[in-house]
Amino acid sequence: MITMLHKMGVRSGMMYAAGLASIGASVAVWFMSNSQESAGVDRADRWGIFVGEWAPTFFAMGIALRMEETREEMRSSSIEQESFGGSYAEGRMPSRAGV
Repeated sequence: MITMLHKMGVRSGMMYAAGLASIGASVAVWFMSNSQESAGVDRADRWGIFVGEWAPTFFAMGIALRMEETREEMRSSSIEQESFGGSYAEGRMPSRAGV
């Protein structure tokens, strides 16, 4: 699922922003429910908690997407290193035989 989201263009920053928005929305929903409904504080608490529970999910998905982004960066950097015939970190000098 995370790979599919990443391919669709969803990035970790978007999920982090959604998590922060969920926290803000939780407070806003609590205030609105407390002032607009006559059901009392109990119902406002339930609404606030319901919306607030989304935040950890968004943050967890943000972390998973960041791991996917890091994996993609590592793949692209290893492809660049292979095109030069290896890397200095591997203890080999790049081959210039094909040049």
